[in-house]
Amino acid sequence: MTLRGRHWVAIWLAGFLVMAALVVWRQTAALAAARQLKALQTTRQALEVTRAATSAEIRRAGSRAVLVPLAQSRLGLRLPQDTEIVILQDPRAR
Repeated sequence: MTLRGRHWVAIWLAGFLVMAALVVWRQTAALAAARQLKALQTTRQALEVTRAATSAEIRRAGSRAVLVPLAQSRLGLRLPQDTEIVILQDPRAR
């Protein structure tokens, strides 16, 4: 059986349609991946903002302005006078 001209045209057309379908499928998959990447980037940015806010809150909570009043009220501690502070030096430093 020999293939005539119209058979070759049909084979080429079928091949073209398969390739076109593959290109459309690949582009659709790429668009879905791009949407997912955008959503992940948005989530990451939100998490970075939350992290920065949490870090600022931790720094604020660990500051002297917050800790001294808490230590005074809850633990009954007080700030020492200048004459009550003793600075010890490392004897190995000489």
